[in-house]
Amino acid sequence: MTYCVGIKLASGMVFASDSRTHSGIDQISTFRKMIVYERPGDRFMVLLSAGNLSISQSVREILQVETLPKEGGEPITIWNATSMFDAARVLGSAVRRVYEQDGAALREAGVDFNCSFIFGGQIRGEAQRLFLAYSAGNFIEATAETCYFQIGESKYGKPVLDRMLVPNSPLDEAAKCALVSMDSTLKSNLSVGLPIDLAVYRKDAYASDDVVCIDEANPYFAMIRGSWGQRLREVFESIESPLGDSEAKYPLKTKSERYDVLRKIQDPKERLV
Repeated sequence: MTYCVGIKLASGMVFASDSRTHSGIDQISTFRKMIVYERPGDRFMVLLSAGNLSISQSVREILQVETLPKEGGEPITIWNATSMFDAARVLGSAVRRVYEQDGAALREAGVDFNCSFIFGGQIRGEAQRLFLAYSAGNFIEATAETCYFQIGESKYGKPVLDRMLVPNSPLDEAAKCALVSMDSTLKSNLSVGLPIDLAVYRKDAYASDDVVCIDEANPYFAMIRGSWGQRLREVFESIESPLGDSEAKYPLKTKSERYDVLRKIQDPKERLV
């Protein structure tokens, strides 16, 4: 399995992905899930992938040469698209092309056509945009109300994103948040593993030097792994016990105005309802 997250903010974008792939407990490998497409001064785009590795690799390969017809003009590719929306349409076309080629054979083998992608960036002349593409080639776009997308093992790293991120969050805080989200997932799910690829893009730069590969020896990520857990324990221990007396500042055993306390069953003849 894998975990990837893409974040779009007013000041830029953050992308992070793990690199663990497995097909059983003794078949664990490292495959990078991030691709960065960059033409300095013109466009910066990042593709993150999850799902069946053979499918996602085929999509990534075909995306390099996939075209969409354009009436009266040159076919659209990710390299000449004038909008991220058109580039996302090319991605959708690449997904459908792989399905046309391999879908029937996969069905015969009992394998689901399972893939998903986060695709985001900026093309000169328009704003930053972030898309989540599905296995049918259709996609949705991030909005101000939903400023990030996740694919893969998303549940473990979601709470910190929901609590910390807003569209106006500083870019450095979003990068920190993405790494904490990744660490939370690594802690709880063995199917996600190092190294992590991290890309940070600043709005209107159309290029980025902040593309990093993070392994177990990375000092910043080691600090995150140690301090985040420690700070969580400190906050947890500072919270008042729920089993304190009735004079506690925040008593737990208060009567609900709407519900009764759960009834105990004390005899086998009692009815449950």
